[in-house]
Amino acid sequence: MATPRSVSFHTLGCKLNYSETSAIGRQFEDRGYSILPFGAASDIFVLNTCSVTDFADQKCRQVIRRVRRDNPETIVVVTGCYAQLKPEEIAAMPGVDLVLGASEKFRILEFVDMISAGQAGARVFASEIREARSFTEAFSFGDRTRSFLKVQDGCDYKCTFCTIPQARGASRSGRVEDLVEQARRLGAQGAREIVLTGVNIGDFGNGTDVIEGRRTQKEALFIDLVRALDRVEEVSRFRISSIEPNLCTEEIIEFVAGSERFMPHFHMPLQSGNDKQLRMMRRRYTRDLYADRVSAIKRRMPHACVGVDVIVGFPGETAEDFLETVAFIGSLPVSYLHVFTYSERANTPAAEMEDAVPMRERRLRNEQLRLLSDRKKRAFYEEHIGTVRPVLFENDRNEEMWSGFTDNYIEVAVPRAFATLNDIRPMQLNVLDSEGICRISPVSSEHDKTIGSGNFAVSISEGIRN
Repeated sequence: MATPRSVSFHTLGCKLNYSETSAIGRQFEDRGYSILPFGAASDIFVLNTCSVTDFADQKCRQVIRRVRRDNPETIVVVTGCYAQLKPEEIAAMPGVDLVLGASEKFRILEFVDMISAGQAGARVFASEIREARSFTEAFSFGDRTRSFLKVQDGCDYKCTFCTIPQARGASRSGRVEDLVEQARRLGAQGAREIVLTGVNIGDFGNGTDVIEGRRTQKEALFIDLVRALDRVEEVSRFRISSIEPNLCTEEIIEFVAGSERFMPHFHMPLQSGNDKQLRMMRRRYTRDLYADRVSAIKRRMPHACVGVDVIVGFPGETAEDFLETVAFIGSLPVSYLHVFTYSERANTPAAEMEDAVPMRERRLRNEQLRLLSDRKKRAFYEEHIGTVRPVLFENDRNEEMWSGFTDNYIEVAVPRAFATLNDIRPMQLNVLDSEGICRISPVSSEHDKTIGSGNFAVSISEGIRN
């Protein structure tokens, strides 16, 4: 390709993938490419994939078919976790021109220059995952006021259901001073909130694994990164994307409780509320430890939002096991759930386990937990009726409304007359109606003299059921 042209992107999966897509996009911009929105007729299309579940694989195939149908002349490049795990499978899909593995995705321009539209078959460049040893910085910026900053990659854990170590390699991290500098630059460019992302960010640092409650030989721990970022005055807010309960130490909880920049919001994967299942999954904690972490957070920050990941239908999960999980989560003061239906992943120990749960039962259990999540979220929102929380307005919900989040992750939407994009304003939450709409009124002048008067509706998160 002699001259730069246009490129478009689509990202599947986690916040880490979004940060990496943005980093790849900046490489194209620096080369002179114009960046077009997904769906536009670009000369090159890059799909950054996920492979956590079988559904993620299906979504990848659907996107490729759609792009090729709508834009038959585009060069289709596929990278990400699915591309690392099954490069030949992707290369066999009609319309794919280039497949890049984990070690190759940040060298994408080298490989794009080698190919042309209409070539015979896809070219594959995917090294063994053990070759993915370096940490490549990445962050998202430009689409909204919140930025995703990659601080860690890979994972040394061996959970029996997970393919991430096969897709991303061993745990590795950025350097504290480099990440602080990136945060400063993002803040100077207008980012008001930065979300720290990675595969296992609690395992941040170089050296041996973190041992609960003890300092090890790492150059730095996650708490050291958090403390350093808390001093970055250019950024108003930091948010921890997800952290393992065994790595969410009392030290981290205590620090966040006293911080003005780290938001009172924790997302901790549980996966099962049954100790038998946790052992089969090779998780590094018990349900008692998980409950202790939630208790420690709420004791210091009663207003904190606590999100939970749960897997339903793992092999050997009986009806009694599932009900134990439901009861356990129901007893915890958590705020919402991300529910995943277990799907067999190649080359994982769980795929070979006996007593598979029928898919129909897995889906029924998923729906039951989603209903529980709706109730938990409604209860959490209702707890905050009458309180004043700072809201960052970061996106346009429609032509008349801005949307944003409170510090403790309550989603709101207000008429544009009452807020400004990328502004942080104190807002009072009043009445939550049956449709999930919170009626709010302006706060008193001691909080903010610029908000104005009158009542207006604030929409909380979608999908809340009665």
